Amino acid sequence: MRADLPFARAGQTIGLLGGSFDPPHAGHVHITHEAMKRFDLDGVWWLVSPGNPLKAHGPAHIDARLQAARGLLTHPNATVTDIEARIGTRYTAATLQKLQQLYQGVRFVWLMGADNLAQFHRWDNWQWIMQNVPIGVIARPGDRISARTSKAARIYRRYRIKGRQAPMLAQASAPAWCFVNVPLMHVSSSAIRNRGDWVSKSAALQ
Repeated sequence: MRADLPFARAGQTIGLLGGSFDPPHAGHVHITHEAMKRFDLDGVWWLVSPGNPLKAHGPAHIDARLQAARGLLTHPNATVTDIEARIGTRYTAATLQKLQQLYQGVRFVWLMGADNLAQFHRWDNWQWIMQNVPIGVIARPGDRISARTSKAARIYRRYRIKGRQAPMLAQASAPAWCFVNVPLMHVSSSAIRNRGDWVSKSAALQ
């Protein structure tokens, strides 16, 4: 195992929460704790991406986002990592393929908010992701209906695990996905950016 990558042993179940985290906030922490509990995960890794291919404007410098994330996420079984920058991948499917090669015997679960499921069919090689990695979907404000009626949800509706059976997800064979409702936090990265204080703070963290 490469020394610059997070540690996981064969047999463990690790949830992966990817995104720009521009900036990270309490909502990210909240869904991390909920996902760990609901899906019976051994740990969760935040994959702080170099950039989001679906967004026109780049995020704050990755060093600033990593530092802010590590100051916020303090759960002993949660890890903040820039693994995509280290292994040279940009798209989720390629990242998952590489992680499966690097971590033989580790079971990964891709975690996403309901807003991401609504536009999941726009992701690069999204059906490969569905076919190869269980997916845990966490409800967020305003996105429940659009997520449940999304193209991905319709195509893979027969593989949906009911919310009350969420602990089974990590051990399920893909395709498998589970939508869980959690107490909602009305906070978003875009709202924080719009306030303007993140711009100056991220510059100071670089």
